[in-house]
Amino acid sequence: MVVERRIDASPEAVWRVISDLRAMGERSPQCRRMLILGGAPKVGTRTVNINHRGLFHWPTTARITAWEPNRRLAFRVAENHTVWSYELEPDGDGTRVTERRSRDSTTWISEAMVKLFLGGPETFERELRAGMTATLDHVARRAEAGA
Repeated sequence: MVVERRIDASPEAVWRVISDLRAMGERSPQCRRMLILGGAPKVGTRTVNINHRGLFHWPTTARITAWEPNRRLAFRVAENHTVWSYELEPDGDGTRVTERRSRDSTTWISEAMVKLFLGGPETFERELRAGMTATLDHVARRAEAGA
């Protein structure tokens, strides 16, 4: 699943927003909080994430797999084997940002949770896509405002 957006800010300004993982809960409709384990984020850093849908809350853990300032950030969620990534490309005086959610496989527990608690695969995928759009809208507002 891929969502792209052009942001009227430099890659450095966009990176400042995207790389602030502690603020993920402000950007993402699903991930309410991302706790960084250890020092400054880098490849190999682990996170604990608190997610929600309505009243249902669940934790996940992730490991940062790519940390290339002003270019790329990615992390792999252990519980469902998904990789979330953000790619930044200069686009004139702005930046083209691609947010991607990919997976080669998943776990039975993840499939069961989606089916039983998250509205089923089609509903969940629709909500994720809408959430990715909302996340990039938030990134754009912050980066364009110079945050």
